[in-house]
Amino acid sequence: MGEASALSALGVTIILALSRPALGFLVVGPALAAIAGITLMTAAGHVAIVDIFEAIGVLWRPMIAIASIMVIAAAAGHLGVVNRLAGAVIRLGDGSARTLFLLVFCLSACTAAILNNDSAILVLTPLVVTIVRALYPENPALLTPFVFAVFMAAGIAPIVTSNPINLIVSDVAELDFNAYAMRMVPVALASAVISFLTLRWIFSAELDRRGPGVADPKVVAARFSESGWAPAEKHGLILALSVLGAYPVIEYLGGSVWIVALCGAIAACMLCAFHDAVRPGYLLRTGVAWQILIFLFGVYLIALGLRNAGAVDWLVDVYNPPGIATIGVVSAVGSALINNHSMALTNVVAIGALPGEQHTTEYLAALVGGDLGPRLLPIGSLAGLLWYAALERSGVHVPVRQFIRIGVIVTVPSLTAGLLMLGAIS
Repeated sequence: MGEASALSALGVTIILALSRPALGFLVVGPALAAIAGITLMTAAGHVAIVDIFEAIGVLWRPMIAIASIMVIAAAAGHLGVVNRLAGAVIRLGDGSARTLFLLVFCLSACTAAILNNDSAILVLTPLVVTIVRALYPENPALLTPFVFAVFMAAGIAPIVTSNPINLIVSDVAELDFNAYAMRMVPVALASAVISFLTLRWIFSAELDRRGPGVADPKVVAARFSESGWAPAEKHGLILALSVLGAYPVIEYLGGSVWIVALCGAIAACMLCAFHDAVRPGYLLRTGVAWQILIFLFGVYLIALGLRNAGAVDWLVDVYNPPGIATIGVVSAVGSALINNHSMALTNVVAIGALPGEQHTTEYLAALVGGDLGPRLLPIGSLAGLLWYAALERSGVHVPVRQFIRIGVIVTVPSLTAGLLMLGAIS
């Protein structure tokens, strides 16, 4: 009975977060969904005050880092860094759809790595739609390959700050920035190469076809950026790269990622104010997805409630004895079905309950599955929902059946490659 009520609370949370129903003037977003789930868990006696303090103790550092990275990402957009990079990509592509496809995939992967995957999708999806429409006005069939390149490029987080969930899980697993990167950079590269090659094969007909006239790349690039770098653009790029470079150095010296990210966010606010790009208050209010932070905290509490109710025991049994393939595949499928945030935070509890003390490889296998699994279904991640929302606003339609078909074709080999690489270096 206790397990059923705990699982029901999780189900209510996921359904509300994904469907976002309107109750009169109130739209139930992720934050209210998490609050509803916690309320049900508390009423059933599965969550107590002690669990709230446990969650705060675990999450306060990664939460500060996540919010700070969101501020840096938003500042980069306001300072013109993203548009400047878009202009450079257009010029390098020189009108070739095949070359531009590779460049867009690389830009998306790098943006997701340096900032985070949600920011990359939010910023780049409408931007890439605009670029493709401007370059190939008579070839709308090219929109689909390019928007999938944006979504699929944000795969396995190569560094811990590339994905909010990875930041939380690595903190629980006591993996610092450098230890995480040493293991996950080669895993992410292997997965990214397979993802790109598979996408390139799927869309070979569209990308190789010589369609109607192509607009002048120089003219199109000029719409996004002037010929020279503006001071705000330079300073924004220097800030992002400086923060990225400071992570491993500060970790090596005994510091923490959240301190670097917080300092970067403060510097970003100062830069935006100095260049009169946006007011710091507005940047903090709109640049940070506060609903997502509340949702993450709430889902972790729900995961603790599942543990208290004994509902995580079956997952512990599946993971015991620990195996990279089992944990990675279960995490991928679970992420697709119940959302990667819910699955990842449930995994934290389940893996922590496994026999033994060191479970680094198991945590990383769960992250590989959690990062790639959301490609299987649109509801698998908030990033997927943000991608679909951005496409809808841009007037681009991607059928769910097509998403699932391409997701399966790309995810199966890239997940296999990622898990094999993780096994090889563990």
